[in-house]
Amino acid sequence: MSFRVKSVVVLMMAVLLMVAAVGCGGNKGADGNNNAATPEPQKMSLKVGHVLAPDHPYQIGLEKFAELVKEKTDGLVTVEVFHSSQLGNEREAIEGVQMGTLDMTLVSTAPLAGFSNAFLVFDLPFIFQSRDHAYAVLDGPIGQDILKDLEKNGILGLGYWENGFRNLTNSKREVVVPSDAAGLKIRTMENKIHMASFRTIGADPTPMAFGELFTALQQGTVDGQENPIPIIYTSNFFEVQKYLSLTGHFYAAAPLLINKALFDKMTPEVQNAILEAAIEARDFERSLVAEMDTNLLDEIKAKGMIVTEVDKDVWLEAMMPVYAEFENEIGADLIDAVLNYNY
Repeated sequence: MSFRVKSVVVLMMAVLLMVAAVGCGGNKGADGNNNAATPEPQKMSLKVGHVLAPDHPYQIGLEKFAELVKEKTDGLVTVEVFHSSQLGNEREAIEGVQMGTLDMTLVSTAPLAGFSNAFLVFDLPFIFQSRDHAYAVLDGPIGQDILKDLEKNGILGLGYWENGFRNLTNSKREVVVPSDAAGLKIRTMENKIHMASFRTIGADPTPMAFGELFTALQQGTVDGQENPIPIIYTSNFFEVQKYLSLTGHFYAAAPLLINKALFDKMTPEVQNAILEAAIEARDFERSLVAEMDTNLLDEIKAKGMIVTEVDKDVWLEAMMPVYAEFENEIGADLIDAVLNYNY
């Protein structure tokens, strides 16, 4: 090989080495390491649906959640809230989150029993003596383990919000003791423990989607229904119901759910922001429900409803057979753990 040719070859090799060096240098991060630059996080918009009215704590709490998520992600993630069953009833919303056709939903625990029998324990009548008792169980190991059980179905629980203690209304007569409810056709959720509880006291439980309830009460298809005070007021049930009995027979926890595959794709920073926002908004929403439970009673009375205090011990005794009926399905140990939780 001639000297001239050798010179050309050496020059070409030098150029190639310089290009390679520049290429390696281009992959250095801000710290000077040879790592590829982290791709910019993509903006996303999450849709969350619920079945209740636009002035219910569900909606107000979810709007707070949206505000917190936007703030904590510096606008990277926005949340759109849809009320009044716009994205489907509770069962449809849960299935949508499971399949990934809906990002998030806020629902009662009752329809979740179809995914895990453990949720049934929360539906037992008078299982919680107070809100503090409920919060301790739900936010502690028992509640979190039950929530985690949804993950195998592609659903991630972000925490338990609340709907409050459920009370009985009807258009026929004042209900003071359980036997007064005998023969009344009462709308319930599609939940076997709820239905069994009312069947035990002689009522006729009729499962029905919440979106159909007002019309059913108006037309006399059912005589009554059972829901927390904020729902009774914000759904205008005082227009079609005369009597309200403060039974507080079931406590309605409300899990905030998100599609697990969607959550898993998020960066750790966004995941943490959503988890933090869910807990902060949970506490905000719970306080709203508790406040409305007290403040709205006077409003309901002013709308013409007759409000009756009841002896809850008498109602518990009447509904106790339901515990024995579902003990094997739920598990005696779980029932005992919830009833006797130290808080």
